[in-house]
Amino acid sequence: MSTAEQTVIKPEVVETPKTSSTASSVKSFLAGGFGGMAAVLVGQPFDLVKVRLQTSEGIYKNTFDCFKQIIKNDGLVGLYRGMATPLASITPIFAVSFFSYDLGKKMAVAARRDKDPNAPLTLGEITFAGAFSAVPTTLVMAPSERIKVLMQIQGQGGEQKYKGPMDAVKQLYKEGGIRSIFRGTGATLLRDSPGSAAYFVAYELIKKGLTPKDGSDLSFGAVLFAGGMAGVAMWSIAIPPDVIKSRIQSAPAGTYSGMVDCVKKTIKADGASALFRGLGPAMLRAFPANAATFLGVEYSTKAMDLLF
Repeated sequence: MSTAEQTVIKPEVVETPKTSSTASSVKSFLAGGFGGMAAVLVGQPFDLVKVRLQTSEGIYKNTFDCFKQIIKNDGLVGLYRGMATPLASITPIFAVSFFSYDLGKKMAVAARRDKDPNAPLTLGEITFAGAFSAVPTTLVMAPSERIKVLMQIQGQGGEQKYKGPMDAVKQLYKEGGIRSIFRGTGATLLRDSPGSAAYFVAYELIKKGLTPKDGSDLSFGAVLFAGGMAGVAMWSIAIPPDVIKSRIQSAPAGTYSGMVDCVKKTIKADGASALFRGLGPAMLRAFPANAATFLGVEYSTKAMDLLF
């Protein structure tokens, strides 16, 4: 038996006898929304810079120069360009993500030979559940990312093509139908499936390691650290597919025939290092944004526990 199979993680307690299934679902949905909104508010400036670096050629010298030029041209508010789309869609995205993660864990338990639902989850089962969570989530994430990227690259000079997110949706549908709105779905899944596996595995392992021996709740600092490191784990492996996703979603129709073609053209034009463009702001964003995410989830859940 491999080491991964021998490593076990205690499954999260989703419900207790005192909490109905409906109340638990409502709490998970709302808590995920609060966590997602916190992530957007903290991480948006870094995400904007990441996308600008990934999709531009020769405009910015480095991450700091990109920040400087954005603030010079648009002021501090310019760092939050394109935020409306992720902020509006983050609640269903996080709701679907955590619901799918829980479903993935149940699928893993159901596939066991011994059929013991109370046995601790193995590292392999957590990895499967995390990777699986990206499949349903991508259906919501991909169009949101498509609109966000298009809004974020505006302001680099030239025509302001879209007046806002809804205008972008209307124009994309007019230009290429539903396929245009969902362009980059495959690249989004390629980024988020292994990324989500790393994300949830890291959080579960760190959370387990930091949980007090008496079983009491994690401290404020422990929640921040576990959530932040989960984000770092994800973005450590997600940047190359994220670059491809951003390029496919921002390029004019017909520029790339698919993901492989995008990879080939990107390397040919800018070298292999282009696949890691935006790594700096992504890593700068990873810790604080995901620390904010889990802080929002944990503490909003506690607040709701007092109400219902």
